[in-house]
Amino acid sequence: MTAFGAMRPGTGGKTIVREQVRIVVVGSSNMDLVVKAPRIPLLGETVLGGEFVMVPGGKGANQAVAAAKLGAEVCFVARLGDDLFGQRSRANFEKEGVHTKYVTSTPGTASGVALIAVDPAGNNVIVVAPGANSRLSPDDVRRAQRDIASAGAVVAQLEVPVETVECAAQIAGEAGVPFILDPAPAQKLPPDLLKRVTVLTPNETEAQILTGMEVSDEVTASLAAEWLLSSGVGAVIVTMGAKGFLLADGTTREFVPAAPVRAVDATAAGDAFTGSLAVGLAQGQSLREAAMFAGRVAALSTTRMGAQSSMPTRQEVDAFRSTMELD
Repeated sequence: MTAFGAMRPGTGGKTIVREQVRIVVVGSSNMDLVVKAPRIPLLGETVLGGEFVMVPGGKGANQAVAAAKLGAEVCFVARLGDDLFGQRSRANFEKEGVHTKYVTSTPGTASGVALIAVDPAGNNVIVVAPGANSRLSPDDVRRAQRDIASAGAVVAQLEVPVETVECAAQIAGEAGVPFILDPAPAQKLPPDLLKRVTVLTPNETEAQILTGMEVSDEVTASLAAEWLLSSGVGAVIVTMGAKGFLLADGTTREFVPAAPVRAVDATAAGDAFTGSLAVGLAQGQSLREAAMFAGRVAALSTTRMGAQSSMPTRQEVDAFRSTMELD
């Protein structure tokens, strides 16, 4: 495996693209049980749904598969349950080229499960039972210390214990490796963890929970990003669904509209964004270049049902970019 030096995004300068990059993802794996519905149910309401699909998901697993399908060498640090869902998830990682040497089966524990309803516009509501994800520990992360230290980027989310995320951030920081945190599901975070984050990728709701500020448009997203930057985060990208995303770092404040697509399921769009952002940064792209790349990947992912099954390949992303440039 190739070892890569430290790289901080948003510093400008010439882009250096590496032929091979390693991404380490520390996080969750779930089995997603997805139902198409004519609309999102109201509180206490039963809605007659349509098509049902059962697909591998979980924010960490989604991000790992997204990066692997883009050609990165991906090591996943995770825990599965000792059940059929866990077996199916592991088989899918191997099919998608995600390394599983740090994926541990946990006896007597169920795998994580997500219950998802999706409306015709691709909007969704999700309830997650974490199962084995809640058992992922700092010791599990320390087992991967050598791979973390030689990675081009490390990615984590909040569907696993915060102390586990803190351990990953510390190891990455000490090795000079960019640490990307998708703060979902959102919660207040320790100040020391925020200071170790190279790039934070909240959506509007998550940015609001993190900052206590209303986030509903470009202006309020920018204010929330300023708050997060003042807390020590290196850079912030507030993803805003079909509207686009706001990018903010020490020198840049830019709103980028979303690529136009016909969305059918936005379930894993945020994970597609974060996983592909990590690939771009690990390849030496600037923060803006990597974010633009991630925006295209996320847009493409919404045109298909499912989570990991919706992640596009590098060839598909390149073809999509060519189409956009011709329009």
